[in-house]
Amino acid sequence: MVSACLWLAACGSRGEVLPGDPINGICFVAPRNPITVKEMAPVREANANWIAVVPYAFSHADDPKVNYDTARQWWGEGAEGIRQTIAHAKQLGLKVMLKPHVWIAGQGWAGDFTLDNEKDWQQWEQSYARYLRIMTTIADRMQVDMLCIGTEYRKAVVARPRFWRSLIDTIRQTYKGKLTYAANWDNYENVVFWDQLDYIGVDAYFPLCEDRTPDEATLVDAWQTPLKGLKKTQKKFGKPVLFTEYGYQSADYTSRGHWHFGQDKLTVNLQAQRNAYAALYEVFWDEPWFAGGFLWKWFAGDGSRIREEPTGYTPQNKPALEVIRQVYEH
Repeated sequence: MVSACLWLAACGSRGEVLPGDPINGICFVAPRNPITVKEMAPVREANANWIAVVPYAFSHADDPKVNYDTARQWWGEGAEGIRQTIAHAKQLGLKVMLKPHVWIAGQGWAGDFTLDNEKDWQQWEQSYARYLRIMTTIADRMQVDMLCIGTEYRKAVVARPRFWRSLIDTIRQTYKGKLTYAANWDNYENVVFWDQLDYIGVDAYFPLCEDRTPDEATLVDAWQTPLKGLKKTQKKFGKPVLFTEYGYQSADYTSRGHWHFGQDKLTVNLQAQRNAYAALYEVFWDEPWFAGGFLWKWFAGDGSRIREEPTGYTPQNKPALEVIRQVYEH
């Protein structure tokens, strides 16, 4: 663990990670209504030292416009809610990554978003850049430690590489913190602009095992193939790898990949979730080229009013939380 922290200590001023202080992060779910710092405080029970603030914008499939800060958005997704959430985090001594997402109405995942003509792509670029200007301004004025420039735009990254490079250059003109991009697990190798960023960001939902409840040893072994690919990309660009998202549902077959679940009724499996977390930490958290990560996901308050099925992702009030606490306290 010390070697990983020494690597990160050289990262710079704002967003600097000191020796003994890896990125032990959580993705904080944007609250529907305003919260107080007291309702964020349970994050510290997980021994987290970072949070990711996740404001959603919205698009429609085959429509280039990115819509943000609309009347229907939750408080925590709007500009004022973001600022208050960041202020609460700072009051608790937490570092912050601002991580914008785009939800595609009628499609869901931004990874499949694409357009079929140059005019629409140019409109999308202008619209997305406006969204990022808002995020960049907030990040700069609130002295946010890290800004993620996008999340899982699998096709748009390949189709418009010059746009992303230009966007990074523009952000760097005003924002002095650290930058990353959150690539989906299956296309981080296709991102050509890692050289312009501070971290190779990966949403690490790698499919590992078809078993209902694989044990830790089985999962550690299954991680060896993805591990090789991550090491190769890290060596190519010379940047630390950061899991901008990672996590597992508390359900049967959770290590198989959440996209397999579809609309099936899931069976609660707390042990499968616990084992999956434990194996991931065993494989990655002592690697000298690995920066840490942000688990998906955590709700405001003590978790008693979680808006999620018992088979959902949050580790709150579940056995996996004790595994997380033990790793995150070091």
